[in-house]
Amino acid sequence: MEQLDVVVIGGGQSGLAATEALVRERLRPVVLEASDHAAGSWPRYYDSLTLFSPARFSALPGLPFGGDGDRYPHREEVVDYLSRYADRLDVEVRTRTRVVSVERDGDGFSVTTADGRNVGAAGIVAATGAFGNPLLPALPGQEGFTGEVVHAADYRSPAPYAGKRVVVVGGGNTAVQVGCELAEVAEVALASRNPVQFLSRIREGRDVHHWLTSTGFDQLPPAWLIHYVGGTLVLDSGRYRKALESGHLARRAMFTALEGDAVVWADGSREKTDTVLLATGYRPSLDYLKPLGALDADGMPLHSGGLSLTHPGLVYLGLEFQRSFASNTLRGVGRDSEYVIPPLAAHIRKAPAAAGL
Repeated sequence: MEQLDVVVIGGGQSGLAATEALVRERLRPVVLEASDHAAGSWPRYYDSLTLFSPARFSALPGLPFGGDGDRYPHREEVVDYLSRYADRLDVEVRTRTRVVSVERDGDGFSVTTADGRNVGAAGIVAATGAFGNPLLPALPGQEGFTGEVVHAADYRSPAPYAGKRVVVVGGGNTAVQVGCELAEVAEVALASRNPVQFLSRIREGRDVHHWLTSTGFDQLPPAWLIHYVGGTLVLDSGRYRKALESGHLARRAMFTALEGDAVVWADGSREKTDTVLLATGYRPSLDYLKPLGALDADGMPLHSGGLSLTHPGLVYLGLEFQRSFASNTLRGVGRDSEYVIPPLAAHIRKAPAAAGL
């Protein structure tokens, strides 16, 4: 079996940030990426998606985005940026290589891929994000619903929904953005358990990310954030708030059931619906760690700040609120990599043994 220092599972923004930090530690990681090139899930996001943060705040360590720092790069720009980032790292990226299991092997790990190959590694970086594991809530009556139920992970553009009646479920950025886009061609309702909460994109003439960065907000730990952030926030330049207030995008309390060709609203009224689109988020895509025993009963990683609590030599990157508000974003994952990679490098170099332990 091939023996490696460290395997990075996932070649998206998190995996590439981890790889850059490993190279700075003078290690030679090998990246295993399930898709055909190192850009993670970005090529599969919806067509109109742009970054929530300006380019100047969105670069990974060591490579600026370039161009106008105040622009909001669109999806294809990000794909190109990540591809350039991977090329400059000059490490081996094995594409079309999906990891199906990680198991303990002596003091290290054994990694099995979908094609049946095995590699050994002293360290593992789990950086597979969450896009591959959309959260699909059980909807009462769904089995008898004659319309379609799809997740936002499968949404690309509004064209297939033109002239239809669509209910978008959720109250976050994706729900509101996709809902507004759909409302240009379809009749749309936004169904959420709580009213939408907005965060103004521009504050005192500057993008809010200036304030998140300059004030140190991005350094606040998740345990503190709940005292400041009451729920999901939608970043808005004013467009989305206006759409809701004008009725262009109607917001209603979450429906109680699906029934035949309709949704049943809380007041008992029925409304014919062609499509229910779930913008209900994602869960960490980490099933390959189940054989290792690194996850809890709900499939969530047992970790502290991205360092495994169960297996020395295993670290995570790209988890939501892993260490901060920005942990699973382009602008935040670099800081988290600087936290988890040095102890991983020490483990790989057998620092405890060298110290006599």
